[in-house]
Amino acid sequence: MHCIPEEPDFGDGHAAERAVWERLRACLPDDVVLAHSVQVRHGRAEHEIDLLVLWPGVGLAAIEVKGGQVGIDRGQWYQSDRNGRHNIQSPVAQSQGSLHAFKSWIGEQLGSPLTSRFAYLVCLPYTSVPADWTMAGCPRSLLLDEDDLQSPAEKIRSAIETEGGGASSLAPSYLERITARLEGRMELPTGPKMNLRELEDAQDHLTERQKGLLASTREIPRIRFTGGAGSGKTWLAVEKARLLTRQGLRVGLFCYNKGLGQHLQMQVSGWRHAKPAFTGEFHEYVRSLGIPDGSGQAYFDEEMPRLLQELAADLPFERKFDAVIVDEAQDFAPLWWDALLACLKNPDKDQVYAFMDDRQDVYRRWGGATADLVHGPTADLVPICIDDNLRNTRRIADTFKVFAGEHFTPRGGTGSPVRRVECATEDALDVADDCMDALIAEGWEGNQIALLTTRRRHPVHQGYFDRDATQEYWRNFHADEAEFYGHVLGFKGLERSVVILCVDGFKEQDRAAEQLYVGLSRARCLLVVVGNSALLAEAGGKAFEREFSNAQRWEPSIPSSP
Repeated sequence: MHCIPEEPDFGDGHAAERAVWERLRACLPDDVVLAHSVQVRHGRAEHEIDLLVLWPGVGLAAIEVKGGQVGIDRGQWYQSDRNGRHNIQSPVAQSQGSLHAFKSWIGEQLGSPLTSRFAYLVCLPYTSVPADWTMAGCPRSLLLDEDDLQSPAEKIRSAIETEGGGASSLAPSYLERITARLEGRMELPTGPKMNLRELEDAQDHLTERQKGLLASTREIPRIRFTGGAGSGKTWLAVEKARLLTRQGLRVGLFCYNKGLGQHLQMQVSGWRHAKPAFTGEFHEYVRSLGIPDGSGQAYFDEEMPRLLQELAADLPFERKFDAVIVDEAQDFAPLWWDALLACLKNPDKDQVYAFMDDRQDVYRRWGGATADLVHGPTADLVPICIDDNLRNTRRIADTFKVFAGEHFTPRGGTGSPVRRVECATEDALDVADDCMDALIAEGWEGNQIALLTTRRRHPVHQGYFDRDATQEYWRNFHADEAEFYGHVLGFKGLERSVVILCVDGFKEQDRAAEQLYVGLSRARCLLVVVGNSALLAEAGGKAFEREFSNAQRWEPSIPSSP
């Protein structure tokens, strides 16, 4: 017998329906369709058919089930159960109303009226009804009592054929069309997309809960928020900027990384109320004030901030900031801090907020001075630690937790296993491309995937660099329309659902652990690591090697050409 659903969940208080269901399933013919709890809307009215019988070659029956002892007194139906005696709506009227609602609904759904014989019945599985009982609007043949349930099939068939409204039997083809509407037949997603949105929505919800940190620290004007990868620092930085601008303050929201700068600009672009006076890269802010764009690292690290500090002395008061916020603050050179503070209206008292991860100092240009929380430029800021990882699944977070500190706590869902693809270092780029093709063949969308390298630029990335198309490169990333090819150094503060980390070597081995940490922590849902195990162990250390051994070995299956 075809049952809808196959195994209903009757729940507490529905023992009578369960008993009748089991009896009908045991005695009705195999070609009958039996449905439980069919919900129907008719206009604004809502109806429910407790049990619906669809009998090919015969017709349909809507059955209203009432447990306990049921009786009638002067036209009022009542029910006696463990809670005592109480009045109830006429089950005959209920069954009749649900029948008419179903006929109207299914006719609209199928584009043709239901003309098959259709009877409404009432089943009282724990009540005995005299054989000669009758009532206006309900002959005895439309009521099944506890004795009738001994062999209900013929009783139901007889009720349909003798009392059911309609001109014909139920055709098998029409039955199939009705069944399709009853089942819904909405396929669950499988493979890559399964639970992806739910997982990421849960991660976003966890991140928004960090808002409590801002509320609890709002009276502290200078704070250093320190947390590991995926702890929601960038979200907090943007939210802090939003709160301050709504107070009417002139705010500067800064970072070092170009891709992150564009991300911050996109986040604030949709605000309907006040926006920060400046959002983006520190260098872009300096250029916006008319300071020339020089060349060489010494110019950017020393000369440019010196020129900004000199200019700040003559900057009109109204163009200075009430507050500065710096995301990925460990990337800021010490002199940038001095220059930025000089742009405050009151450099000694105005608000300063740094969001940083001292373990992600991947550039190492200033001897770790900015990440020095004892003597560095952020040492005087009140420290607030953010321990929870919210962006990554636990399986991803576990791979890099050895880099994130002892208090690092993954909070995301379990997620899919991390995949590891073994290959020679010199082959890593080609193998990573194969992984991209294989993932797309699995069903992942290209715009869900980022391929990040640790040494050389991927050829696609290099192509943008060669034609000096950096702005176009990052616009394409934020447009979120296709797969992305980047380097871990340029992807700090950013993320994608899927990351293929291509470990194609390291320019400087003493920075390898930090780069590995950044690369491993960019994926929200699926991480694929491509490279040589010996190189990974050398870069990450023994603790990482032990953790990474739990990853699932994967050989990408390349789709054949048509």
